[in-house]
Amino acid sequence: MITSSQMRAARALLGIDQRALAKLAGVSVPTIQRMEASDGNVRGIVESLTRVVDALNRAGVELIGERARSEDGGRGVRLRQASPPAGRDDA
Repeated sequence: MITSSQMRAARALLGIDQRALAKLAGVSVPTIQRMEASDGNVRGIVESLTRVVDALNRAGVELIGERARSEDGGRGVRLRQASPPAGRDDA
């Protein structure tokens, strides 16, 4: 599950607005608005929620669940360390 706070934080980390996230996920802007207006866990159609989570993952956001390992516990988001583009050799 993802919370509305995690969704907003993920967008902030990526520096994108609701319209950009909607485009990345293939859902409408009102869908993103409804999801972010939820209290606590995001509610909505499972397919739409899955699309949003997948889009955030592809963009480099890692969602940290309630019981996921973390120094202080709780939920959160973080950017994964960027990997070099395929075919690039820095050695």
